[in-house]
Amino acid sequence: MRVPPFRWAAGEGAVARPRRAATAPPLGRDSEIERILRCVTGKPGSPQALLLLGEEGIGRTTLLRHARELATGDGVLVLWAQGWAADRRGARACLQQLLAPVLGELPTLPTAHGEVLSAAVDSAAADSGPNDAQVQAAMVALLDRLATSRPVLVCVDDAHVCDRAFLDALYTGTRLLTGRPVRSLLAARGDTLLPGMPPDMECLYLGPLSDPSAATLLDRQPAAPRGRRRLELLAEAEGNPLALVELSRRVPPPARAGLPRVGPARRPPTAHVFRTRLDALPPETARALLYAAAAGPRETIASVMAALDTDDLAVWAPAEAAGLVVLAEDRLVFRHPLARSAALSRHPVGERHQAHLDLARAAGHPEVRARHWAAATVGTSESVAAALEDSAWRRGDAVDAACALEQAARLSPQRQESTRRLAEALVAAHAVGDPGWVRDLHRRFVEDSTAAGLACVAAGALASALSQEASQRDAFDVLENISEQFPEVGRSAALALTSLAAGIAAQSGLPEHIAALSTLLDRAREADRADRRRPPVTRPLDRLDTPDAQKALEALVTTVIRPQAAAHLLPSLVRPHSALLDAPDTLACRMAVASLAYYADEADMCLGQLRKADTQLRVSRAFGIRAWSVLPLLDTLVDTGRFTEAEPLIREAGAEAAVLRLPRLQADLEAQALTLLALRGTVPPEPWLTPSVWCAVSLDENRATHARLLRARGCASIALGDWDGAWRHLRELFTADGSPLHPFLSPRSIAELAATARRTGRSKEIVPILERVRAEQGERPSTRMTLLLHHATALVDPDDAERYFHLALVNHEADRWPWERAHARLNYGVWLRRCRRTREACQQLTTALETAERLGAGALAAAAGRELRASGAAPTPAAESPLAQLTAQQRQIVRMAARGLSNREIGAQLFLSPRTVGSHLYNVYPKLGVSRRQQLRDLLEDR
Repeated sequence: MRVPPFRWAAGEGAVARPRRAATAPPLGRDSEIERILRCVTGKPGSPQALLLLGEEGIGRTTLLRHARELATGDGVLVLWAQGWAADRRGARACLQQLLAPVLGELPTLPTAHGEVLSAAVDSAAADSGPNDAQVQAAMVALLDRLATSRPVLVCVDDAHVCDRAFLDALYTGTRLLTGRPVRSLLAARGDTLLPGMPPDMECLYLGPLSDPSAATLLDRQPAAPRGRRRLELLAEAEGNPLALVELSRRVPPPARAGLPRVGPARRPPTAHVFRTRLDALPPETARALLYAAAAGPRETIASVMAALDTDDLAVWAPAEAAGLVVLAEDRLVFRHPLARSAALSRHPVGERHQAHLDLARAAGHPEVRARHWAAATVGTSESVAAALEDSAWRRGDAVDAACALEQAARLSPQRQESTRRLAEALVAAHAVGDPGWVRDLHRRFVEDSTAAGLACVAAGALASALSQEASQRDAFDVLENISEQFPEVGRSAALALTSLAAGIAAQSGLPEHIAALSTLLDRAREADRADRRRPPVTRPLDRLDTPDAQKALEALVTTVIRPQAAAHLLPSLVRPHSALLDAPDTLACRMAVASLAYYADEADMCLGQLRKADTQLRVSRAFGIRAWSVLPLLDTLVDTGRFTEAEPLIREAGAEAAVLRLPRLQADLEAQALTLLALRGTVPPEPWLTPSVWCAVSLDENRATHARLLRARGCASIALGDWDGAWRHLRELFTADGSPLHPFLSPRSIAELAATARRTGRSKEIVPILERVRAEQGERPSTRMTLLLHHATALVDPDDAERYFHLALVNHEADRWPWERAHARLNYGVWLRRCRRTREACQQLTTALETAERLGAGALAAAAGRELRASGAAPTPAAESPLAQLTAQQRQIVRMAARGLSNREIGAQLFLSPRTVGSHLYNVYPKLGVSRRQQLRDLLEDR
């Protein structure tokens, strides 16, 4: 967060002092800091006092300290106190802390007030000092006196353990000094308001850090964990900053090289703030908390009670009274992550193992039973490893499956079974999407395995992780090197690995990768002719062993090699009565069909399949696979004008990518976010992108990312009116000889490039580019590309512009890409206006304006509005006019219908279908109070 200059609001006591450098703001608390600063600087409408609430370690003290440093640096007088439950001096202790910096001001007060405060802070006179009312009056007088020279900020931490009399004195000062530059900032533990708090005192509850902020804080710790342990710790800490720091300090060393210890139960006990409360509990409650801590988050209170062999809920009462747990429906929830950690680690290992055995006995689900058996197992056990493997994917959760399979590999006594399960764990970890976890497992796999078939599976997981880390050349090389062993895994797995290589080639955009795909596809097709005995293949790949699935994967690879092939391959996959997308376990087929639809510009089919896949992958926490589909989904949402659906998806996927440390995906999502802001007309000041993210991505081997970045920067420049800058960015989508930077994404920006060329007087420069794009699209380009090429040609061919504008608009299928169609209408309207065909120009511009407003495309709407005003278009009808309640396009249709034009004639002029025109008229009749077409003329004449 960029910290703004800290200045007290203008008014009495306002000062202007040189600002000192402040410490960095607390991580992930931008909105909270903004609200705190509004209070302490006295912004209009801000409260006189603010209370911060939150659990232990949530960051209350850090935020108070930050506000205190900012205020002090700007010359504000800060009075600070902190409550302490063990301090027996009560109110006088906090008062002494608060007044220590200003004791020299006491002689300047009226004698009575000065004597009262002097006596109040005199520890020797604590028993015979002034009463509370006298102290309150003197406090108000002192704060009022201090505020005459400079603003005053009163900060009190841990106010929940301050004496009530001290708090009442602060409340009185806040109430009586309204309008004076005196602000109070208090912090207290928990979620309960302080006793006697004034009704006008606002409260700010501090929740856990967001997932990206928690991950960043964890990664800043010395010897921060990585891989599986990192994800486990993030889940265990639940966004609590103190828990993140404390738990990271207790990450155990590996049991042996390359084999991390599994499970939180093996952490050495560490003293912390909860030990005192736990030590005070009765033995039966302490034992119950051990079982509750050993249980997983999905286990009910009933299963824990069954493991304890009791049905008496009173066993939890002491823990509830101590603020350690709370009963919520059928679950027992620890109020703080460190409380759970302490309840588990304070018991000897034997007691922990017995708790897991008892919980396994009471468990009702196989995966829960296997997890507890594993936690209680010392050494190896084939039966436990088999149970873990069998139940790993039972819930369909990739994270749980990867953890279970890794444990199964560790517990396997036979090396062959251990390496096979490790390969299974690798595939599951790749589905999770954490490259660090995949690297750790792959390193162990390489050390232990020599099986060629399993090596192919492991290579696929590693290649996917490398691609997500932006290393496309390394990722493709891994698959190309392993492709010679395709006969060892069979055709289905070989095709899956080849389709992964196709995804990498599509991301890299490198000609050599696309050219090499043909060889990989030939090897995959030949794989099932081998006579060798194939080893078992991991479960996710088994689901591809059907003719339809293999056909879909082959079509996907073929489409990446020749994008124009998508149009004729797609119908064969989605033919009527095909069971391809309706059978169980069709995720890979669904994604393959969606990819073909994406390349064929079949937006509706692409969205339908990708939405279903995205929902399935989100539920499964399989972001490693989801990362391959989320970008085509976002591309299609933005291109079809579904901005409101794209925005939350960008935020959510960005948070996942930040947690998993996927810089390439973060870069793509930042580019998409900038594109969306540009189309909406809300471009922020530069810098637009995060330097640390883009420094980690080599654009040379990530041309898809580079293309999205260039388009985003070009759109942002257009929104800001910088046409020369837009030309520079969009021109880089094509090389000097006119070949596309990226074979699929670059041609989709040809109309935007033509528009910038026309604006900057460079139309002749893009003619060769346009011709090359047209040639590479083949004889039958997609409908979308056909319309874009017509639009671009109209912009650079002044002799035949109107014909090409008509061709770009006449096809009603263009409604599937409403922003692009409105963009074409805008440019057609500009051309018509320059030809002094004002009425026709207004028709096109009005329709473009309505579409832009409906989509929320602010930049396009502003441009259309400017052109309408330049055309001398009539202003929006007055509020009393019956037409005022209609949209711009509806008003246009009504006026044309009133002149006697038929639906077909209106549609021909506005490039709408007759049915659409009729639908508009049907909807406006009730609004205008008419029932038939002939009444429209009378209505407008009456005006």
